[in-house]
Amino acid sequence: MRFDELNLEEEILDGLWDMHFEEMTPVQEHTIPVILEGHDMIGCAQTGTGKTAAYTLPLLNRLLLEGNEENVVKALIIVPTRELAQQIDQQFQGFSYYLPVSTTVVYGGGDGKGWDVQKRGMLMGSDVVIATPGRMIAHLQNSGVDLSHVSYLILDEADRMLDMGFADDILKIISYIPKERQTLLFSATLPPKIRELAKTILREPVEVNIAVSKPNEAIDQSAYVCYEAQKLAIVQELFKEEPDYKSLIFSSSKQKVKELAHTLKRMHLDVAPMHSDLEQAKREEVMLNYKNGKVKILVATDIVARGIDIEDIGLVINYDVPHDPEDYIHRIGRTARAAATGSAITFVNEEEQGKFHQIEKFIEREIPKRELPDGMEGPKYAPSESRGRGRGRGGHGSGRKGRGGRNRSRGQSKEQFSGEPMTQPAPMDNHHGEGRGEGNRGTRDRKRRHRGGRRHRKPTDAPGAPMTNTES
Repeated sequence: MRFDELNLEEEILDGLWDMHFEEMTPVQEHTIPVILEGHDMIGCAQTGTGKTAAYTLPLLNRLLLEGNEENVVKALIIVPTRELAQQIDQQFQGFSYYLPVSTTVVYGGGDGKGWDVQKRGMLMGSDVVIATPGRMIAHLQNSGVDLSHVSYLILDEADRMLDMGFADDILKIISYIPKERQTLLFSATLPPKIRELAKTILREPVEVNIAVSKPNEAIDQSAYVCYEAQKLAIVQELFKEEPDYKSLIFSSSKQKVKELAHTLKRMHLDVAPMHSDLEQAKREEVMLNYKNGKVKILVATDIVARGIDIEDIGLVINYDVPHDPEDYIHRIGRTARAAATGSAITFVNEEEQGKFHQIEKFIEREIPKRELPDGMEGPKYAPSESRGRGRGRGGHGSGRKGRGGRNRSRGQSKEQFSGEPMTQPAPMDNHHGEGRGEGNRGTRDRKRRHRGGRRHRKPTDAPGAPMTNTES
């Protein structure tokens, strides 16, 4: 289904046309009409399916029609991480070029200047506030922020927020918001705790379930069955020659992330670590360099497993088996975005075989086992046996070294927008100034124009990575 078949205002369709967004993803096709009709909704879809645009577009449409004469906060989007908040703001910047709609991004870290920018943005009446729970509560308690006019509440990656312990914070924020509102809850999974939350905050919601918890078929999945001490040598073998695509290595330990990044740097590879010990400014610098291709290999903890949409990640390596199948889905979902292809390789030691077998059962397929590099002999893959028992060749069959194609999303031009790479937004500088320009299309005499307020920059001027019709 095409976007121009929806009942969206012309300004939004113009923005989509400029960004070469034509065909909707399944989650967009099923959710946008529901949201436009004003229903509360539970949307269950895994990362990379385009759910950010699924709620961003109808929200912008309703904000345009309603106007904001009183300059108040009309919509609140709550997300688990600052990275996801920044990504959502990038989507708004592109979609709202022809609209007088403003956003303020609210998240922790940074300095006093960042706090002041966030406070000023909300007090001036941003149409949309995109916030992490803890920082939002801090502003509610100390900045005099008024949420009494919020008509639209969106919880994105709700399961992740509950896993991070934000349940009480979410309910506290909601206590500041009118009960008469439209509420949208998006989650990659629907465990009982999510359904309980939905019963508390939603009214007769429509449930949309799109291909939950299944990996993208475009991902070439495989595994090395090895001893823990062999993992580093396998990584070195895989990167004996620097790839021409981006790679992402996940580890559950900050110490392993640091050691891996150090080892690969000694091999003269373009690599950087990403973990929670890094200051916010350093994390943003690393992500900017990774998006722009200055860093080809990112070694990270699960801090970037969700909420980051980066193009051209051709290979994901699970240095450790994820703790549960859902984490596996989200990790490998960083590759094969949109119409691209990619590979995911998991290292499985003796103790991790049981967890890995659970992943295979969960996705209902056996993941091919690779032959170890020459000179290595690993344990037998026997998850039903006691750990560590038996020795033999690690794997049953071989596979090519993973690399991802550089395919672009459907309809995306070679030089998206202006042809210049877009970069990560500057820290905290997300509330855009006064004065609505008219862009390249000239003045539009539309009776629905409600104020000469703030609008986002043109996509060619906006910071951030080129957008595709998917998100994290």
